[in-house]
Amino acid sequence: MLKQIEGSQGIAAAVALCRPDVICAYPITPQTHIVEDLSVLVKSGKLKAEYINVESEFAALSVAIGASSTGVRSYTATSSQGLLFMAEAVYNASGMELPIVMTLGNRAIGAPINIWNDHSDAMAMRNAGWIMLFAETNQEAVDLHIQAFRIAELLRCPVMVCVDGFVLTHASDRIDIPTQEEVDNFLPSFLSDQTLDPTRPLSIGAMVGPELFTEVRYLAHVKQQTALSVIPQVADEFYEAFQRPSGGLMRGYHLQDAETVVVSMGSMTGTIKEAIDEERAAGHSIGSLNIVSFRPFPAEAIQKALKKARTVIVIDRAIDPGDGGPVFQQVQRILMGKGPMVCSVIAGLGGRAVTRRSLRQLFEQMRSSAVESPHFLDLDTKTLSDFLSTQRCCSKSCSSCRAC
Repeated sequence: MLKQIEGSQGIAAAVALCRPDVICAYPITPQTHIVEDLSVLVKSGKLKAEYINVESEFAALSVAIGASSTGVRSYTATSSQGLLFMAEAVYNASGMELPIVMTLGNRAIGAPINIWNDHSDAMAMRNAGWIMLFAETNQEAVDLHIQAFRIAELLRCPVMVCVDGFVLTHASDRIDIPTQEEVDNFLPSFLSDQTLDPTRPLSIGAMVGPELFTEVRYLAHVKQQTALSVIPQVADEFYEAFQRPSGGLMRGYHLQDAETVVVSMGSMTGTIKEAIDEERAAGHSIGSLNIVSFRPFPAEAIQKALKKARTVIVIDRAIDPGDGGPVFQQVQRILMGKGPMVCSVIAGLGGRAVTRRSLRQLFEQMRSSAVESPHFLDLDTKTLSDFLSTQRCCSKSCSSCRAC
């Protein structure tokens, strides 16, 4: 059913249709509307679930771990510092192979405090062993949550659905919300093969020494590799059931003849596509590649998609200070020695808008001259110059800076 609703409402509706047994809630901007809407559905009786208000984000995921370990479908949500606060539990959930689904309303990490969107929070947990799926639109955010429970339970691996804060969570869109019957037919009841039961005591997540810990981490690696085939399989089944493409590992746009390809994740991909339409109308051979699955990282699929490209521009909404964009680092590694020039661009940090105009200026600049890597889109050089000119480089007078 088509509805004009806020992205968070759509996500809450999708989660409810997946019939979670336990919802652990601690509000943090910009995911708050999701757990608020789920609480209304539970209180009204429309959703039969145990809704647990907890005292922190760490507690939220810890309760989800406890619930999932007893064999029930569990869900939570967080953002930004909330994800960092639950970091220990994030690793525990994947280490114990628990199929928890968590929405991450992507938001910058402070200090200074910033409540707006970038991907710093997700990137901070990129090695925790979770599957990480990034939504481009609110429709895809809805669809990915339905797929996420299926993927998590097939693999016995937690899934993080990353949704750009405010850009998607608080935007009102026309979203197709499936019926309960459609979701029930797609997502079977959860039957766990690892269940804590007082009548059959066992331990999970117990101590493992040096003699076996490498093997434990190897199995986590194998699970991520297995997910590379499961994720597109679930996306294909979703298409058959709902008759719309969504999810998968990645999606290309005008790749067939593109000499330049822009790689991105999340909602800014839509703006990039519009800029590419304008570029192609002006006669430039350019396309885009939207990565949906950042974990596992679809290296072979990306290599194949970019084999004809001469220039690859990777636009990250996060930065590893002193190095560059996290997505860029992975793309550069898999394309090393294969021909394309790979450029790192940092854009949209802390909610700064990524506009068509700025993108087209970037493309024009790259056609006419080399740009530094990483290149910071729309960098305020005047403010930076004023700030840097007042910084003292040492405690003694010297000739190394203007301040001394």
